[in-house]
Amino acid sequence: MHHAFHNDSGNPAPSLWALSPLLVFFLLYLAISVAVQDFYAVPVTVAFTAAAIWSIAITKGKSITERVDLFSAGVANRNILMMIWIFVLAGAFAQSARDMGAIDATVRLTLHLLPDNLLLASVFIASCFISLSVGTSVGTIVALAPVAVGLAEATNVNTGMMTAIVVGGAFFGDNLSFISDTTIASTRTQGCAMRDKFRANVKVVLPAALLALACYMLAGWNVQAPAAGADVQIEWLKVLPYLLVLATALAGVHVMAVLTLGLLATGAVGVGMGYFSCMDWFRSMGDGMTGMGELIIVTLLAGGVLAMIRFNGGIAYIIEKITRHIRGRRGAEFSIAALVSLANLCTANNTIAIITAGPIAKDISDRFNIPPRRSASILDTFSCLVQGVIPYGAQMLMAAGIAQVSPLLIMKYLYYPLILGACSVTAIILGGRADRKHAAGPENPA
Repeated sequence: MHHAFHNDSGNPAPSLWALSPLLVFFLLYLAISVAVQDFYAVPVTVAFTAAAIWSIAITKGKSITERVDLFSAGVANRNILMMIWIFVLAGAFAQSARDMGAIDATVRLTLHLLPDNLLLASVFIASCFISLSVGTSVGTIVALAPVAVGLAEATNVNTGMMTAIVVGGAFFGDNLSFISDTTIASTRTQGCAMRDKFRANVKVVLPAALLALACYMLAGWNVQAPAAGADVQIEWLKVLPYLLVLATALAGVHVMAVLTLGLLATGAVGVGMGYFSCMDWFRSMGDGMTGMGELIIVTLLAGGVLAMIRFNGGIAYIIEKITRHIRGRRGAEFSIAALVSLANLCTANNTIAIITAGPIAKDISDRFNIPPRRSASILDTFSCLVQGVIPYGAQMLMAAGIAQVSPLLIMKYLYYPLILGACSVTAIILGGRADRKHAAGPENPA
């Protein structure tokens, strides 16, 4: 058992032991939940508190005060705090929109417009389209999950499944969108043009999305909405705050501004039209914010735990182990995929994982003649894939918070990220062959 001591350059020495807090979390949360067949057996907050205490306990060479300071610095990371502000606003908006009747009205409108058996497929397409336009998976989940949950209740579809459809679609756009932070990070670190990375990505992502769509069409073929009759009343005023949120999100407005506008709109319409009183509106907002409590606690604890893992040399260990045994181009591409996937497990943020693994991926791709568009595509695809399935990622926590179900119940239905994984691995296996053929063209015979 070795501990991380920082070398002269201030970088942590690689340490497998530094990764043990993640093991503590997974054993407590996943292993016990699966063993007792109850996904609510261990609250995710308790599992992360145990991991947090463990991460502070194993940090050597510092006083307890210094260790807690290090942990707190990880918690205070600006990305973590940005997530918290979004959670607070999203909770307030989702609850006040629900209490005003905006979500019920939107669900009725959706059921009125769409054929029942295409409902699941339509939710997936909507999620893909919105995320492609807004470039943020969290923003997509904030906008769509409340309506998806309402649709699930109206049609007796499993809530976990309906939420998983939104989460899957949200990562489709995150992966391809030109304004997505993962796209910007992967193209910057690899030094390639966005459109080149887009072309490389589409070949992998589009087949995966079409396969997932086929699954949802099959799964949704027997879905039936309650017969509403021809005289269904569409309450456009109640749908207004929701349409405003979608329109401003699609226009590329910052997610916090989108949620603030949505909140003000629910107040203006709800109080103005007498759907609820001003005091009811305040109470709804307060309840919504409080309802996000578990999410906020987990996000803060995760920020601290992941900072300790980095400080103790966990990420340095992953980099050292993976880059040691690369032989040949296909191995190099798999090592870039493994690098960003493991970095994502340890940071629970796909953008930060890409920024962490990016410079090393660039060195590997230069050494093995991997085109920058390929390495950027691999970084983006695999980080979105891992982010889509970890139960402590912001997207999963947000979706679980809105749907009021355990993240593990959503994970069971995540078809799109899993199909994307299979397509991505296939692309690396076949990609080396295709590029070798291309290199051995008439101009430069091999």
